[in-house]
Amino acid sequence: MFTGIVSGIGRIVAVDALGTEASFGNALTIEAPAGWLDGTALGDSIALAGACMTVVAIDPAQHRFQVEVSVESLAATRGLDGIGEVNLEKALRAGDRLDGHLVSGHVDGVGMVSRFERVGESWELRVEAPLALARFLAQKGSVAVDGVSLTVNRVVDGPTACEFSVNLIPHTVAQTTLRGLGRGARVNLEIDTIARYVERMLAAAPAR
Repeated sequence: MFTGIVSGIGRIVAVDALGTEASFGNALTIEAPAGWLDGTALGDSIALAGACMTVVAIDPAQHRFQVEVSVESLAATRGLDGIGEVNLEKALRAGDRLDGHLVSGHVDGVGMVSRFERVGESWELRVEAPLALARFLAQKGSVAVDGVSLTVNRVVDGPTACEFSVNLIPHTVAQTTLRGLGRGARVNLEIDTIARYVERMLAAAPAR
């Protein structure tokens, strides 16, 4: 589990195919900020742009680690198939502070940025989410965008997509990859875990 509080910005520096067939995924080499990998061990979970991955190799001297991404994960996410920056978060430990919200690291869909503009001291980010996620998005509810825990300010249901807006304070913009977003950019989305269970319980409730 994670909290959606990004603790560092890493960079994918190498993408290597795990096989020659289409059914094989990729091995990613990520360079982390100096000291960020302290205490990290093989098998640990790290969220990359909101997607939970397992550490399979570590090079502390180069501040680098490696993960393997399956074809299924590549198809369900964005930003994990090429060189570029990614938000980093280590898995939540028992006893840690929960400053964001409970995040599983399982991307539910890919959204598209429809607006990213400064409003006063902050920025307004609007994202068009797949219609399948619309029922999980609510005003003042939580959503993870590229692994960043955010509070939904507004939801507008449309015929082809559900647009939601969030407010980004200057600290969030400066400390995450969201600073590089623009209209048309694609982002990983994860709905609130509580909403996921509520939907399941309602769907499984016996008819009266």
